[in-house]
Amino acid sequence: MTWTRRVMGRLLIVDDDGATTQTFARILALEGYDVRTATTAEVALCENDAWRPDAIILDLWMPFINGLGFLYRLRGREDRRDTPVVMVTGDQCLEDTIIDEIHELGAEVYFKPLWLEDLVTVVRKLVPVSRESALPHESPPSIAPSSLLN
Repeated sequence: MTWTRRVMGRLLIVDDDGATTQTFARILALEGYDVRTATTAEVALCENDAWRPDAIILDLWMPFINGLGFLYRLRGREDRRDTPVVMVTGDQCLEDTIIDEIHELGAEVYFKPLWLEDLVTVVRKLVPVSRESALPHESPPSIAPSSLLN
C-alpha cells in the first residue's frame, strides 16, 4: 500500500555533535519535515548543492570550517543566498561582533540548549507552510515518540 504524507519542508541540520543532529532530526521528522543531517560543513555544502533544503539549522563551532565559514560560502552562491538559516551555539558568551556578523549574513542566532518546543517554533518560522508538499511512500512514518528517549 502506498501512503501519502505531508512534508512540511526540507531541512538540513549541521552540527559536529551527532547526538544533537539525530535528536533534532527525529523531532522534526515527527513534525512532518524531510530532514538530512551533516556533521561537517564540507558534507553540508555538498548536501546543500545536491538536495537544496528549504532551511538550514547550523552549529556555530565546528572543526575545520565553522558555521560562520559555511554561512559565508552559502551566501556566496547566487542560487542559495536566500536560504533561511538558524545558527545555534552553546557559547553563552558569544561576542556581539560575531552575533552582528551572523545577522548581517541573514541568519538568526539561538542558544543551546534549544528546547524541543522552541526548535519546532523556530523551524516553523523558517519554512513557510506554502512549501508543504505531498510525497508518496511505502509505509507510514516509523519514528515513534518513545524512540526519542533512547
